[in-house]
Amino acid sequence: MSKTVKKSTTVPLDWTQVWFTNCPMVSANNVDQELGWCREEFKKIGVDYAYFRSAPENNWYPHYIHNLDNLIRFGGLYPPISVHADVRRTVLLGATWVYEGGVMQVRARDKIFRVSDLKGKKIGITKSLNTIKNDWWRIQEHMAIENMLMLHDMTMDDIELVEFPYPDDWYDKPEMLTPPMNNPSELWMRRDHKHDYAFRPLENALMDGTVDAIYNQMGQLGQLSEATGEIKSIFDLSKLPDWTLQVANTPAVITCTDVMAKEHPELVIAYMKAMIKVGRWANDHKRAAAAILNRQTFYLDAEHTYEGIKHVDMVPSLCAQNLETIKIGKDFMLSHDYIKNDFDVEEWAAPEFLERAAIEVIEEEWERRSWCKIPRGGSIDVDGTRLG
Repeated sequence: MSKTVKKSTTVPLDWTQVWFTNCPMVSANNVDQELGWCREEFKKIGVDYAYFRSAPENNWYPHYIHNLDNLIRFGGLYPPISVHADVRRTVLLGATWVYEGGVMQVRARDKIFRVSDLKGKKIGITKSLNTIKNDWWRIQEHMAIENMLMLHDMTMDDIELVEFPYPDDWYDKPEMLTPPMNNPSELWMRRDHKHDYAFRPLENALMDGTVDAIYNQMGQLGQLSEATGEIKSIFDLSKLPDWTLQVANTPAVITCTDVMAKEHPELVIAYMKAMIKVGRWANDHKRAAAAILNRQTFYLDAEHTYEGIKHVDMVPSLCAQNLETIKIGKDFMLSHDYIKNDFDVEEWAAPEFLERAAIEVIEEEWERRSWCKIPRGGSIDVDGTRLG
């Protein structure tokens, strides 16, 4: 099978327009589709804010290679790591951490009950033939398989890894490009992503006996597989207390280009203000947020979504744990040749935008609730950045 070579297309750069893109993950940006608070923040400064696929000139690839300077991305971890390492300079603005370790699955009737039973067996792993984007699906499979084997005193040498190349070209199908989409939820409704095997290309290989086991990152999709009566799960990373073993394209991270951050910091601050406000609302209204996220994530239904997010802080942050999970993901990609160049995650992170946004949110709330202005006795200095 030959590699798929595609071309990315974009609209001309216009700083009166900010585009956004996201993944089907738990994030304040996905909740904002129903609230519209990002659009309100940008309207205050005279800037249009829209989903990047609402313009037909933008195909899907800016989501993966960030080749739109006026694009803000809130999504899975591995593509932005790849971009920052090997493609162009970006800025890390925030992250939302969700425990999403996946499951090892085998055929229901096989006499395989634990990971150690897989010694000498065939485990499937995908391989994207799309060269314009990084192979994030394979990376999360690879990392999780290694972790599961390690936990059972095994290595990759103890199993046979069987590659399954696939086109990974749904981005270019006519029905995915026309008509344009105003919201990400339109994409997921069009794809029926919770049942689309393009997201799970290994299940057929398991059921027809080509391999003995597969890793399914989406535990909730694993439940759909088990409902067929043909597949069972033998190990679930999400049940472990060790959060370092659950870094699989998570946390969801917010990134923008270094050009936007340097030349138009007001755009970044406007976005982060909205993410703080939406995140706080979602924290206070978890069931309502779950009903919204159910349309845009891989959870089975609204109740299942609520169970998945009820302990999640929906306000993005650059806390120590979030940064460490990002480092774990980056280090795996570097050590396994998924990226060529190393970088310092602490230097990639730019907390000053989140801090400035938080200050402005507090100031706005003060002014709404008080006749007095916040005292201006001096400037506020955060990490050496003058904000007053």
